[in-house]
Formats: sequence, C-alpha cells, structure tokens
Amino acid sequence: MQMVKPAPRLTQLELRIMDMFWDRGALAIREVQEGFPAAARPAYTTIQTTVYRLESKGALVRTKKIGNAHIFEAAMTRKRARRRLADDFIALFGGLQPAMAHLVESGKLTLEDVQETERLLLKRLGKDKADR
Repeated sequence: MQMVKPAPRLTQLELRIMDMFWDRGALAIREVQEGFPAAARPAYTTIQTTVYRLESKGALVRTKKIGNAHIFEAAMTRKRARRRLADDFIALFGGLQPAMAHLVESGKLTLEDVQETERLLLKRLGKDKADR
C-alpha cells in the first residue's frame, strides 16, 4: 500500500506564487516576479528562493530549460492546497465544531453558506450510497 504524502504547508507568498502557476501554467522565475504589481514587486532573488523552496516541497516541478531560464509548473492542484489550508484551520481550532462556532460568532458564516453546505452534504451522501 502506497502512502500519499500530505500536501505541503504554504506561506502567503508561496500561495500567491502558486496562484500564478495555477492560473497561467508553466512560468520562468522572471515571469513570476513580473506577475506582481510593480509597486509591491518582491526582488528577483526573493522569488527565486521561494520558487526553489516550492520545488523542494513538491509543489512545483522544473519541466525544461530555455537558455538560462528554468521553466516550472505546478505539481499540486489548487484543490489539494486548499484542502491542506482547511485542515490546518480546523486543527488550529481543535476541531470542526469550534471552528464553525468561531465563524458563526464572527459573522463570517451566513445562512446561505450553511444551506449550500447542506446541499453539498446531501449530494455526497447520495453519492456514497450509490457507491455501495
């Protein structure tokens, strides 16, 4: 039985960079840097270090080299990254119920959110029954 490696934890900057890869596909480091607004553009070396860190985490993969530029692509999906963030968020609160209580108390969870979640749960329950 093969163990699935958990998705890596990503920092805010790493997530912003991953968003560029998910939205645009294969990119060179210079293209990533130029994807940031000029007024808040990180230094090339900052982006380079972060891209290499994402590669070592398994979030990016080097696919080819054009001249001196290495081209990278996303090696993990946005869905997998979001799942990791959600799992970390829930763990931070000590479980789903305390996390949901916080969202309700802060006003960030609306009745529409709950209704949509109920719809998704019912759909999943129907799918699970069909799989049996």
